[in-house]
Amino acid sequence: MPYYKRIRDLREDKDLTQAQMGKVLSCSQRVYSNYERGDIDIPTSTLIKIADFHKVSVDYLLNRTDDPKMN
Repeated sequence: MPYYKRIRDLREDKDLTQAQMGKVLSCSQRVYSNYERGDIDIPTSTLIKIADFHKVSVDYLLNRTDDPKMN
């Protein structure tokens, strides 16, 4: 599974903890940590919530583009 460096970087840029992001996504800190490390696959609905929260595209989170802009 991929390592989601960008979701960690975006979280850290906003000075948020994993626990705080877990609350935003209605999951535990442990689950969110597993998302960042790529230990578990991020469900599509959660990936969309993360992208919307950070105002970036899902493709940016998945490293399919270097352009963070949403269409």
